Amino acid sequence: MAKTYQIAVIGDWESVMGFRALGLDTYPVTTVEEAKEKVRELAKTDCAVIYLTEQLAKDMEDVINHYKDELCPAIILIPGREGSLGIGRNNIQRSIERAVGADIL
Repeated sequence: MAKTYQIAVIGDWESVMGFRALGLDTYPVTTVEEAKEKVRELAKTDCAVIYLTEQLAKDMEDVINHYKDELCPAIILIPGREGSLGIGRNNIQRSIERAVGADIL
């Protein structure tokens, strides 16, 4: 039987609750420290993907960099209710440049 992996969303309540309707596990947090702890906790489980709002991610570079080259969990930055800060796009662009050797975006 195939192993089942979890997909989680971490962010402020307004930003993550819509994902619950899609069947994702949502973790509303109010501080960066709560978010850091939740990422570390989920990384020890069968969580394959963590969607994290950019508003939290901008103050969590240490934690994000720790898991950057790990297979699981993949931390994907998403805009929060305040809109995009461009951090997620920049991270994707840097990853592509590392993999391909050039900026193709």
